[in-house]
Amino acid sequence: MRRISSGSPFEDKIGYCRAVVAGGFVHVAGTVAAGPDVPEGVVDQCRSAFKVIEGALKEAGCGFADVVRVTYMLQDRTEFEACWPVLAETFGDARPAATMIECGLIDPKYRIEIEVTALAPAQG
Repeated sequence: MRRISSGSPFEDKIGYCRAVVAGGFVHVAGTVAAGPDVPEGVVDQCRSAFKVIEGALKEAGCGFADVVRVTYMLQDRTEFEACWPVLAETFGDARPAATMIECGLIDPKYRIEIEVTALAPAQG
């Protein structure tokens, strides 16, 4: 098992890591927009979260084409459709199984949280 940190202060504070490589998969924790200035709009927050996820996947040796499962969590389900072009652009023809959940997030400023599972590169 391998743990990947993004360096977020919340990883130590809450007791988690950005991703874990185990059992042939890369499990990326739920990810919100990052940085000191969180964008207000759901689309920009979606892009920001994908940048953080992309960094974790790269460190694990894979990318969005290896994602097999994605979960989108939004405070307001009516905002999800605005994200569809970003999702299509991110995954292209490598379409993962997907779930969208409407729920409360850790802070009301966040509009979307994204969690993915990807195939880990073969160990050889």
